[in-house]
Amino acid sequence: MAIDHSPATWPVLVVGGDERVALLDGSHARYINLDCGATTPALGPVADAVRDFLPWYASVHRGAGYKSRLATAIYERTRAEVAAFLGADLHDRLVVYGKNATEALNKLAARLPFGPGDVVLCSMMEHHSNLLPWRSRAQVDYIDIDPAGHLDLADLEAKLARYGGRVRLVAVTGGSNVTGAIPPIHRIAAIAHRHGAEVVVDAAQLAPHRPIRMGALSDPEHLDYLVLSAHKMYAPFGVGVLVGPRSLFLQGDPDVVGGGTVKMVTLDEAVWSEPPEKEEAGSPNAVGAVALAAAMRFLSAVGMERVAAHERDITAYALERLRRIPGVRIYGPPDSAADRLGVISFNVAGYHHSLVAAILGWEAGIAVRNGCFCAHPYLLRLLEVGPEDEALVREEIVCGIRSRVPGAVRATFGLFNTRVDVEALARIARGDIAGTYRQDPATGDHHPDIPSEDHAAQYERIVARASRG
Repeated sequence: MAIDHSPATWPVLVVGGDERVALLDGSHARYINLDCGATTPALGPVADAVRDFLPWYASVHRGAGYKSRLATAIYERTRAEVAAFLGADLHDRLVVYGKNATEALNKLAARLPFGPGDVVLCSMMEHHSNLLPWRSRAQVDYIDIDPAGHLDLADLEAKLARYGGRVRLVAVTGGSNVTGAIPPIHRIAAIAHRHGAEVVVDAAQLAPHRPIRMGALSDPEHLDYLVLSAHKMYAPFGVGVLVGPRSLFLQGDPDVVGGGTVKMVTLDEAVWSEPPEKEEAGSPNAVGAVALAAAMRFLSAVGMERVAAHERDITAYALERLRRIPGVRIYGPPDSAADRLGVISFNVAGYHHSLVAAILGWEAGIAVRNGCFCAHPYLLRLLEVGPEDEALVREEIVCGIRSRVPGAVRATFGLFNTRVDVEALARIARGDIAGTYRQDPATGDHHPDIPSEDHAAQYERIVARASRG
């Protein structure tokens, strides 16, 4: 049956989008998911594609049975769909599957041939997954940001010039998971290439929300490497992607070895398989690849520009509504009309960030995230946390106390969100609070004094319902 791709249908295409959740006062409300920056729900067409595939699910690669041959063909075909979605040519690029974007970045860090004195320039905007893997492989320096959280391109140019050809890689996010700021990745790539460096783009936040074209390797603005996670693209079945030049994976040993990576093993040596098999140790996640390809097909049919236009509208409306509320401080680009992802981090004067998140969840059924969003250096800079306060917080965390950890509240939008969801967020952020809450010093989280529903009981009901089919 043909799928209606019009925006009016997007909210109802989400699996579980009509579920109701218990609130503090004992009532139930529609669950409002404003936590897409962490993970997205599954799209109905993705779930359908998985159900259609499961009767044919079998071992991928080297199986002689019909289902195994079919599953292998489907799994390999998904690479072409991923490459097409990202504007990458499989003649000189490779699509490598793994668990998620974090694993993909760690794989790239392990497989890149770093030499003595090599430097990696990371932006101050990065998620920890695009910071930590490089620290054990090369000297790391950081590209500065301006007060609004944008990347400072002048600082990038200055540092590339200062290191005089020693910069092996520039690591940059495609879109911030803290402020929604979108760095000009192709311009950054052109700058890096002029100085003999390559660029890796963490597109975990960007890929579900904006079109991406990696470009031909001959294009000065091409993206050398790119990673993403399916679970942020409405396909939560545990697969991530690393795309890079085929030439990189032809050389050297794989970073993870075992079944699936070899043509032949003796007691003395191993003959590696051709990539990408060489890079995908163990049994491949065929279901995850099928789900990701289905999500990309849906997003392509909708049109990424339509997705972007819808999310720009929701984001601009949310910024306008939140800025009317006294005491609300929003971090990131100040202009509501600026092109930014649907990511809004904010604080409410007089309220701990975890308290605001708890109130939103317990009293309105709104899912948001709070804390530092796995981007501590970036958010602490935006929060203007100085070195002395940072050291004090670190000392308290080591002692098991997290009640004073700085942070913010983050609302992130997907294609299924509407202005109605924004209104609910604005109402609670304005201070319409009914319950009383206490903070757990060990976790920093706030909880209501009298929970309205035992989660263990809810879990048992879900299991019982699933068991009945």
